[in-house]
Amino acid sequence: MYRLNSDVEFFARSAVEVAADLIGSDFTVSGVGGVIVETEAYLPDDAASHSFAGTTARNRAMFGPPAHAYIYLSYGLHWCLNFVCLPGSAVLIRAIEPKWGIETMRARRGVREDRLLCSGPGRVGQALAINREQDGLPLGRDPFRLTLPATKPPVVTGPRVGITKAVEHPWRFGLARSPFVSRKF
Repeated sequence: MYRLNSDVEFFARSAVEVAADLIGSDFTVSGVGGVIVETEAYLPDDAASHSFAGTTARNRAMFGPPAHAYIYLSYGLHWCLNFVCLPGSAVLIRAIEPKWGIETMRARRGVREDRLLCSGPGRVGQALAINREQDGLPLGRDPFRLTLPATKPPVVTGPRVGITKAVEHPWRFGLARSPFVSRKF
């Protein structure tokens, strides 16, 4: 396993590459988390990206340095976690297989079934206690811990979900055969 500390080189690439390479990584927030099993990539020239229209107060972190968190509130209800790559691009963390702090996640989510704890970006945010205070924080420091897999796992791709623009891009990545993804591939 390779722990990403202050090394931004991994993230200073296309979000499409980073999204695929994050599959199988261990990720925790204050010791709570698991294995990243589903991601989506968003680029600056992508009509579905928050950065498409330029910098705003909401998306400012997307235009900051790589290897930082970009957090946004979805539909006024759910905090969603993204990892910033090149300026204006990010990777949405769509699903995690719970491994550490499962009882804490159950309490935060109010559900018992492990598959329902982190299968979807809003669920990830709630289970990991993601909020606006973490927006712009570096991923290589507490409360975050990210470790890449020692070997690349089998990855599947497909179209992104939950968007209405640029749906044709196959920029959704998942761990093959994982029951913890938000939707089947």
